[in-house]
Formats: sequence, structure tokens, C-alpha cells
Amino acid sequence: MSPRLLTPISPHRHGEASVRRVMLDVLYALVPGLAAYVWFFGWGIVVNIAIAVAVALGAEAFMLAARGRPVRPFLTDGSATVTAVLLAIAVPPLAPWWVAAVGAAFAIVVAKHLYGGLGYNPFNPAMVGYVLLLISFPRVMTVWPAAAGGQPLGILDSLHIIFAGAPPGLPMDAVSGATPLDFMKVRLGANLTVDEIRASPLFGALSGRGWEWVSGGFLLGGLWLLYRQVITWHIPAAMLGTLFVLSLAFTAIDPGRYPPPLFHLFAGGVMLGAFFVATDPVSAATTPRGRLLYAAGIGTILYVIRTWGGYPDGVAFAVLLMNIAAPTIDHYTQPRVYGHGEA
Repeated sequence: MSPRLLTPISPHRHGEASVRRVMLDVLYALVPGLAAYVWFFGWGIVVNIAIAVAVALGAEAFMLAARGRPVRPFLTDGSATVTAVLLAIAVPPLAPWWVAAVGAAFAIVVAKHLYGGLGYNPFNPAMVGYVLLLISFPRVMTVWPAAAGGQPLGILDSLHIIFAGAPPGLPMDAVSGATPLDFMKVRLGANLTVDEIRASPLFGALSGRGWEWVSGGFLLGGLWLLYRQVITWHIPAAMLGTLFVLSLAFTAIDPGRYPPPLFHLFAGGVMLGAFFVATDPVSAATTPRGRLLYAAGIGTILYVIRTWGGYPDGVAFAVLLMNIAAPTIDHYTQPRVYGHGEA
């Protein structure tokens, strides 16, 4: 006789997790990083988010109707909004309005719905939209505002630049400049040392001035997602740990040539990528061991691109490349089925 499976008697409580609940948790977790972003770099990010969300919801409704799917349930589940917000964060806050619009439309229509909609996309939609913009409009995508801690560009000036270009008397050169990663990469190419480069006022205690606080905000939000059990520790820990170990090893070899680990961790989109992008449950690996390998691959590719590649940052490229590998990783890292011993 087989052993009896003991289960509690009814009534049973349904789990509280739902797509809408998870997406709301993600949006709440983004708030600390976005607050720091506005404080240091102005209100342009808020404008970008509004544009991207409006276009994403419009594209979502159009594609749902075209595919004969019910519009209201999917439009209100928050998935399109999260995609739009993540894309908007990656876009320079003073980019022309059409940049966020094109990226959001491409992310929803092509990267999401042409693959079957929510749950079927093999690539992270926000990163697909971002990479499209980066490759198609490299000049626009490299104009970032300088950190202004507490006195950023006002909302009216931000709106004027986004919708009509820089107003008279306020040239773009006066409010924009290279990002810390770009500045570091260019100066290293000119044979300056890391210490000489970090003497610039562009840098703070850990990384770029302002950027380190934005990254800290996203780190705080990511830890809250872990507490809420929206994500697991595997992907953030493996991605950040791999990036830390690689940068520590090369810094030990030549500290004048390779920036230290904390610079890499708090520069660019690392914290956003580790907690909010790479953890996408659809396009990421799903097995416990697979998540570790998947995230370690992201950290490795990211460091290679930053150090020897043609782009200052490489979070989006690293995530998309490992999205390709995720199904294979899952296939070879399946856990042993309960009750089956080794052959």
C-alpha cells in the first residue's frame, strides 16, 4: 500500500500572488531610485516615464484588440507599465520625446506581442527597446545631464528640451555631459590612471556623483523585493558577485588600469539590472542552479563589455545574450525529481 498523502482539510486559502500584485511591488520598489534620480538629474525622467507609459498602454491595447484578446484584464495587470518604466529609466532624461515613444512601442509590439504576449517573450522587452534605441540613435542616447544634487533642471526647462529642444540661453552643453562610465572609458584610452580620472568632480565616493545614490536607491528597492519574495536571491547575488570578483581580480593586477569593484557595482545600470531586469521571470533561467549560471554569465559579459568593448555600459546586451541561453541552461540544470534516485 502506498503511503497516504496528508493534506489539511478545507477551506484552503488562495495565494496572494498575482501578476498585478507583483507588478505593483516592482513599481513600489523603483521609487527610492527614481527619487534619487529626480534629485540629482531633474524631472526629465518623470516626463520620459509618462510618455513611455502612455505609448506602452496604447500599444498594448491595440495589440490585444488585434489579436482578439480581452483588453481590460491585460491592460490593467501592470506588465506594460513596468516595461515602460524600466525603458524610460534607461533613456537619457533629456532625450527628445519620440525616443521614449519609439522604444516603448517597439518593446510592446515587437518584443512582447509578436512572440505571443505576456509569458511568451524570450527576451526582456524593455531591454530590447533600449538596445534598438542605442543602436539606431547613438548620438541622442549619449546626451545625459550632469548631476546637480538638489538643484537640478526645472520641470519647465526639462519639458522645453524634451519637446522643443534647448531653450535660448540654455545650450545643451551647459546641462549635459559624459556619464562616469563613458568618461572613465575615454580617459583610460588616453592612458590616464584610474586615480587621475576619479579626481574629476564628476565622481563621488564610490562611483559617479549622483549615480551612486541612484544605484543605492535601486539596491534598497531590490532588497525590498527580496523581502517580499517577489524575486529570489540567486540572480542578484550571482550577477553582483561575479562582477565584484572579476573587477577585484583585475584591479589587483593593475589598479591604475582597472577601476575597483565598488565603482562597477554602483555605476550605470548594474543595480537596476540585477534586481529589476535580469530577474524577469519569463526571460530568465528558472531552476535554482540555472539562475546562478545565468546571472554569472550576465556579470561576466557585462565586465567584458565595460572593460574591452565599444560601449561604456553593457547591462542590456549582457541580459539579452543570456536570455538566449536561458532555455539551454534550464534544460541542463533541472533538479532531480523527488522520489527518483540516481541511476
